[in-house]
Formats: sequence, structure tokens, C-alpha cells
Amino acid sequence: MRNSNPDLRVIRTKESIRDALVELIDENGFDAITVKDITTRARINRGTFYAHYQDKFDLMTKCEEEIMLDLSKLTKQNYPSVIAALEIDSQTLTPFSFTVSLFEYLHIHSGFMKAVLGPRGDLSFQTRLKKFMWETLYGNNPNAFVKEENLLVPERYLASYMGSAIIGVIQQWLESGGKESPQEMARILTTMSVNGPFFAAGLKK
Repeated sequence: MRNSNPDLRVIRTKESIRDALVELIDENGFDAITVKDITTRARINRGTFYAHYQDKFDLMTKCEEEIMLDLSKLTKQNYPSVIAALEIDSQTLTPFSFTVSLFEYLHIHSGFMKAVLGPRGDLSFQTRLKKFMWETLYGNNPNAFVKEENLLVPERYLASYMGSAIIGVIQQWLESGGKESPQEMARILTTMSVNGPFFAAGLKK
């Protein structure tokens, strides 16, 4: 039988490294962090760190790539139910299953997401996340929820508006401690996304 202990040790080591990264970003900001800071906080030696990552930038990139991969899988899994919800002419605004799943995922990874999306995190990640959201949800690809040929406004403006709005809602939720449940946040985001901010503000029936 294959011994799984080395694999478990690797998993735990990587978790310790990433936990240290999150704590240090909150305290000092990513730019100020050194590999020595990370290894000291994670209680490992530098050789162990370099066995998994080239430097702090490689560590951040790999963490972010895992998040993006998970979000991509999440989107594909929920695509049929979202399309079905969009095709129903309903005023009940039942939250899309994808949106609930999104906030459940963000809740699980709230520490890292809050750190990386915060003012001391990685600003370039926000740009990549916006691009991912557009290409996945609204872009010109076979599985997009909104087709490019149906757009009523230029793509670049809609992409910027939707990406900034969604990330802004996520940031606000994380910064406030994630007090609302994923289901409640799904309802809030769905209300604003489907009917628009004027409806959400009570200015439009």
C-alpha cells in the first residue's frame, strides 16, 4: 500500500506557508513581505519553502491560480442551472445556484480572498479576476451566460462595470467579516445584477 504520510506532510506544509502569507499580508502588505518572514511565521526552514516555491511571487501566483481553477470548475458545474434560471420569467429573484456556490466557496477561503483583494494584497489579481468573470460569464465563448451578439452596450464598458461591481460586493462582504450568509449574499448580488441598482435602491419598480 502506498504511504500517504509524505503527501499529508506536503499538504500541511503548504497550508502553513499560505496561512503565514495571509497573516503577513494583513499585517504588513504583500510588497513588504520577504521569504524569511514567511518561513519564520510558518516555522519552516528556507529549504522547505524553496522545495515548493521559487519566491514569494511564485507562491502568490500558485495560490491565485488554484482559486481561478476552482472558480472555473464551479462555473462549469452550475452552468445548466444558471441558464435555466435566466430563461424563467419570474419576479421572485430566487438566487442562482452558482451565486450561492460562489459565496460558499468565498466563505471557505475568506482569509486568503480578503488578504489578496484588500488594499495590501495583489492588485493585479483583481484585474485577472475581472477578466475571468467577463470571459466566463459574459464573454464570447460557447459556455458564456450572455452572448456577445446580444449586448446593448460596448463589451469593454459592460465588462468593466460588471467586474468592478461584483468584486466590490465581494470585498465589502469580506471586509465586514462575512456576516451575511452565502444565501443572503447570493440574493443581494442577484437582485442588483438582474434588476439593476435603481431597483435595489427602491427607485424603480
